[in-house]
Amino acid sequence: MSIPEFSLSTGSAVTAEADALLIALRTGEDGPALAGGAEDVAEAFGGEPELLELLRLTGATGKADEVTKLPARGSVTAPLLVAVGLGATPDPKAATGGIKLDVAEQVRRASGAAARALAGTDRLTSTLSRLELAAAAEGSSLGAYAFTEYKSNGAGKTPVGRVDLLVRDEAQARPVLDRALAVADAVRTARNLINTPPNDLFPGSFAERAAEIGAEAGLEVEVLDERALAEAGYGGVLGVGGGSSRPPRLVRLRWSGGDAPGTAPRAKVALVGKGVTFDTGGISIKPAANMDHMTSDMSGAAAVVATAALAARLKLPIELTATVPMVENMPSGTSYRPGDVLTMYGGKTVEVLNTDAEGRLILADAIVRAAEDAPDYLIETSTLTGAQMVSLGTRTAGVMGSDDFRDRVAGHAQASGEGGWPMPFPEELRGDLDSRLADLANVTNHRWGGMLAAGIFLREFVADGLTWAHIDIAGPSFNSGGPWGYTPKGGTGVPVRTLAALLTDIAENG
Repeated sequence: MSIPEFSLSTGSAVTAEADALLIALRTGEDGPALAGGAEDVAEAFGGEPELLELLRLTGATGKADEVTKLPARGSVTAPLLVAVGLGATPDPKAATGGIKLDVAEQVRRASGAAARALAGTDRLTSTLSRLELAAAAEGSSLGAYAFTEYKSNGAGKTPVGRVDLLVRDEAQARPVLDRALAVADAVRTARNLINTPPNDLFPGSFAERAAEIGAEAGLEVEVLDERALAEAGYGGVLGVGGGSSRPPRLVRLRWSGGDAPGTAPRAKVALVGKGVTFDTGGISIKPAANMDHMTSDMSGAAAVVATAALAARLKLPIELTATVPMVENMPSGTSYRPGDVLTMYGGKTVEVLNTDAEGRLILADAIVRAAEDAPDYLIETSTLTGAQMVSLGTRTAGVMGSDDFRDRVAGHAQASGEGGWPMPFPEELRGDLDSRLADLANVTNHRWGGMLAAGIFLREFVADGLTWAHIDIAGPSFNSGGPWGYTPKGGTGVPVRTLAALLTDIAENG
């Protein structure tokens, strides 16, 4: 899995030594229009009208994700001119749902689409960085991503080898590029974990890989095996993981904030991520169709592990602890059953009505443990409910929790381009989780408001007064369709970029 090299250049696009030169187009009333940043390229082709006429003849319209290739014929040094569409100029008043479709997100998607289309190219020079450097770098890196670990035939074309980003001031651009690539690398880490098949990524091996990622980043690492989990009373993790021959784990990763100067108290943040390495549904077994997608049921855990390492790489001045439960939910003679009552970490009891509502059980244990560290904020993310996709589709996460913090998290999700929408906690749903045997049941007895009821279940395990948020990424975490923009087929790495933006915000503003 090769990764493109990136460099900055203040030189001319016209004389850039590259195999392809990338410019951006917009859709206009009379056809495609240059998006800016490529005025010198247009001049080299005899002017903007002449260049646009050539692009029109090749079918370019400027619509989003459209990639048009044009032989340069000596007008510029690069032999190939590539125009990628951004779409229409963003309307700040337009409603775009869970994603803020601004210039940055358009550049991110366009750069990703171009990187995919130019796979096999040795060297690419991009003018999109003149529009939005961080987005161009992120989009190019993520668009060039390909998971080829299990390909025995060479996996086809290699990704773009090198991307030269044109900027006007290299000194100012360098820290922007470094951060963008660090974030993109974290997304890649999450994608790699998600895309690893469950015969190789199971609780034990996942814990080992998480520990390696954490140790390499300079994090403190703690791994609890099944014996330690039993001694501490992690009833949810042990109950869900009891049906598998591969026992559960719980990983704790801690970043102390480094040695950055300052006397102000650092914010303490807890991250929790669902790590079901494969989910059959247990005794309440899932339908066979598309069950292979359940290899992605640890996407929340992958995002949290990658984000914890990213916090250290960025040296964020916060105290961060990630608590990551890891299980495999399998049907067997030792599986937990509908009708069982589990005693969770911390003492609450839960009646199991459906073993396919397993994520909330392991998360409940992890949330209680994370709250013992007395954090200022707790953020949990998980592929928790199919109801999320019924409510919001496959690209928009549902965000729940403390009202103000929920909205803050959703705002970062929208601004990052990952997408998220604040959702309520209707109090009438809490009564539907009452159990005749235990403190509460793990599901309601109806299908209505399933995403919200799952969030309300988790709320029962959040310490009083703790500011928290839950991000349901059941749809956005895994793309089962074709690639688009910088999003590949398979694991997406959502919500790593949301968490990175949120943690940076907390570090700067508390």
